Amino acid sequence: MSREEIIKAEVIKSIGILKEGKTLLYPTDTIWGIGCDAMNSKAVEKVFAIKNRPPEKSMIILIHDAGLLMKYVKEIPDPVWDLVTYSERPLTVIYPGAINLPAAVIAADGSIAIRVVKEGFAHQLASRLNRPLISTSANVSGAPSPQHFADIAPEILGGVDYVVALQAASDGPARPSTIMQVETNGKFKFIRR
Repeated sequence: MSREEIIKAEVIKSIGILKEGKTLLYPTDTIWGIGCDAMNSKAVEKVFAIKNRPPEKSMIILIHDAGLLMKYVKEIPDPVWDLVTYSERPLTVIYPGAINLPAAVIAADGSIAIRVVKEGFAHQLASRLNRPLISTSANVSGAPSPQHFADIAPEILGGVDYVVALQAASDGPARPSTIMQVETNGKFKFIRR
């Protein structure tokens, strides 16, 4: 089976798992992530439990198309559109005024962190599911994010319902996304570069 066929089969299998309200460990456009259907509050709670993460710490959601931002954010300042569209590295933006998402996904201040995934397995998965995906690093809360699949702790591997079978070695260590926080007036600051 070719790599493309394997990826297609894994996307189809993962869609079924997500639709059942289960969790998975999957390759994102940055590092390996723990994920679920962001619209399923029970699945989101399970992700928090797997990570041993306090519920007041929100998680990132992934979408496959920048046009979907308007569905989950009240207002998107004009400069952000260009940043999201033309960023060469994966860019997570924290937006004020989250809408149409379960409370478990929204931060205490009403914000939501969203990354538009432009390629790879996570893009195909979000596109086929056509719903936002939870994406949080595959580590126990407070532990370092794994740079390679082999660095993922056994309690994470055993805690998820499914591990996507794409663990092939990469060319180098994975890097998390750049994180930027934006205000409704268009001002922004980088949280992580």
